[in-house]
Amino acid sequence: MAVNVAGRVGAIADAAQCAMEIVSSIQERISQLKRLNVIVAGKTGSGKSTLINSVFREKLAETGIGKPVTQHMRRYAKEGMPLAIYDTMGFELSRENQAASQQEIADTIRKGVESGDINEQIHCIWYCINSAGSRVEQAEIDWLREICRMTHVPVIIVLTQSYNDDNVRGIMKALKDENLNVVQIIPVMAQDYVLKFGSETHVRKAFGLDVLVKVMETVLPEALQDTLQNVQIASLELKKERAHKIVAAAASAAAVTGASPIPFSDCALLVPEQLSMLAGITVIFDIKVDRNILAVTLSATVGAGGAALLGRTAVSTLLKFIPGAGTVIGGAISASTAAIITGALGEAYIKIMEQIWLGDMELDELASEVGRKKMVALFKSELSLENHKED
Repeated sequence: MAVNVAGRVGAIADAAQCAMEIVSSIQERISQLKRLNVIVAGKTGSGKSTLINSVFREKLAETGIGKPVTQHMRRYAKEGMPLAIYDTMGFELSRENQAASQQEIADTIRKGVESGDINEQIHCIWYCINSAGSRVEQAEIDWLREICRMTHVPVIIVLTQSYNDDNVRGIMKALKDENLNVVQIIPVMAQDYVLKFGSETHVRKAFGLDVLVKVMETVLPEALQDTLQNVQIASLELKKERAHKIVAAAASAAAVTGASPIPFSDCALLVPEQLSMLAGITVIFDIKVDRNILAVTLSATVGAGGAALLGRTAVSTLLKFIPGAGTVIGGAISASTAAIITGALGEAYIKIMEQIWLGDMELDELASEVGRKKMVALFKSELSLENHKED
């Protein structure tokens, strides 16, 4: 019996096959990501391009001329990236342009809603105000008020170039006094700002982009949460938060699978759940992992925890053959094992993805002896932490 279980576990844990399945799952998840559509409005010089390129990967605002969709609006998108930016082309807020831009935005939003397709709908509007100026113009306030009245799409005011604290406080107070129906007013510095005082140089570090992404997260539907984390480069912490949720869900699903009273069924079903989890984490971090690197990593990881996993799984599976109490006990042990292994694998993989994303570890290094040892050490550490949680 034990030999039979070992054979099954060994076959399922075949690293090369697992790697191929993860790559396939990654491709499927990417193809299923819904497109995030954001309108970015504001006057010329309000820093829209810098903001867009600092929040999202691929630098959409530098990919050339976007596709015209209205007289005042262009659409920027890139093949294979689930994001479209609708730029109002830095219109100047004359009365005529103000009314025209408002109507074009309202019409674009209406067409998206009427399509019934989430990929065609506008999900958020950013209105950018350059806070290096000392005041916000009344025309901009009137424009914002009218846009909020005409649409139900969340509007976020972004105060760009917020290096002057006094200016920021003054503009924020003026905007708040208007009681505009906006989600939030967010001061940002999209890039580090260098200040020179004679021979001295001071650098004001970039800030606020993570807040902008967090606010976006709160207003977007669940169907766009993975998309947001895939395309944003402003907040590592938010990527990790989303990845932790994927691990928690996979661990819970694995526990349910492990608790099944059917002998060997948990062995056959746990692996797809774990592979899907790893694929989901990879998509969140937007790391281009190939199957050869994954095969080496999985082989090392399974080898590190294989003995403990095999032993506990074999015991619990054998107990499931015993009627009555044996089935209950076996299911309980197997559920615990399934959750621990899945959680440890997911959390270790998140740490590896984090190091690669930060540039502390090269992707190719993952397949090296150093990379394998690092993954094994992380997996063992997470196994220990997960076991302590159960004690």
